[in-house]
Amino acid sequence: MKGVVFTGDRKLELMEFPDPTPGPGEVVLEIRASGMCGSDLKFYRAPGGPGRTAALGLGSVSGPIIAGHEPCGVVVAVGQGVPANQAWVGMRAMQHHYRGCGVCPHCNTGWMQLCVEGVKEVYGATGNGAHARYMVCPARTLVELPEALSFETGAAISCGTGTAWGALQRLGLTGDQTIAVFGQGPVGLSAMLLAAKMGARVIALDTSPERLARAAAFGADLLINPAETNDVLGAIREATHGLGAHASLDASSNPLARRQAVQCVRTWGKACFVGEGGDVTLDVSPDLLRRQVTLIGSWTFSTVGQAECARYVADRGVNVDALFTHRWRLDQAEEAYRLFDRQTDGKGVILPAA
Repeated sequence: MKGVVFTGDRKLELMEFPDPTPGPGEVVLEIRASGMCGSDLKFYRAPGGPGRTAALGLGSVSGPIIAGHEPCGVVVAVGQGVPANQAWVGMRAMQHHYRGCGVCPHCNTGWMQLCVEGVKEVYGATGNGAHARYMVCPARTLVELPEALSFETGAAISCGTGTAWGALQRLGLTGDQTIAVFGQGPVGLSAMLLAAKMGARVIALDTSPERLARAAAFGADLLINPAETNDVLGAIREATHGLGAHASLDASSNPLARRQAVQCVRTWGKACFVGEGGDVTLDVSPDLLRRQVTLIGSWTFSTVGQAECARYVADRGVNVDALFTHRWRLDQAEEAYRLFDRQTDGKGVILPAA
């Protein structure tokens, strides 16, 4: 089979790999949809060579690795020792794209990325991912996809939309609150879509007019372009009776946006950082301490959270499919990532079986 490999410096190759077979405790997933996530761009843009994942804090790899960490598909082979109620041939499944030891307190509660021994594999980064026709993974990393949901929606929930869900849960957002979402890429737009469905009032911020237009179409109550607004914090206070937002979520990784995400919340407010990498500078006393502000870091989600997100999306009819503006065949991956690298459009998905 062919798989997409990021070779660094905004380059990728379609390489040949053997079709995988499952070992004990493993399954083979035929990939029906493999989402493109902003985190992929870090590997796509990184300097080439086997050390590129080490530079991003994920350990080093030797040899080519198939990209794609938003897998969704159908189980086509099951290895020895897999319980019949855990995975079966024909199962529609998302994949939680981390492997831990499987027995520590974090792994046992579905947080394999927080494994006490350190995450063993990040699929699509240090282990072969989903930008290929087939993918092998531990059966315990599968999360069943509700029949009502498309494979594309399942792929989004497998990282970007699931990450937004996890952050909103940590914020404890309720329908009578206002949230400011900084960055309207796939994660921020997912947060906006879910928050609006929860009944919250949403302020969407982005420097891209195209992405702000999508946020408006998804139901944002107020749009702010920081590149065209002299006083972003003042605009948010004006829209919230002078008090500030109840909560904020930064999906941009921009240092200024991160600072504003903290500063824009009211006294007793909560700010959540989701975007990976980079830094932020805060004046601790006025920004945090003297306003009783809670600052939260949120990294993806557990398998339990992934299942809860999928059920919520299915039960409430959340149109996650609308996030996707581009669908690509595997042989179009080079064009797909060249366009995605501009970060002005919506979400893309690769359909390996197309």
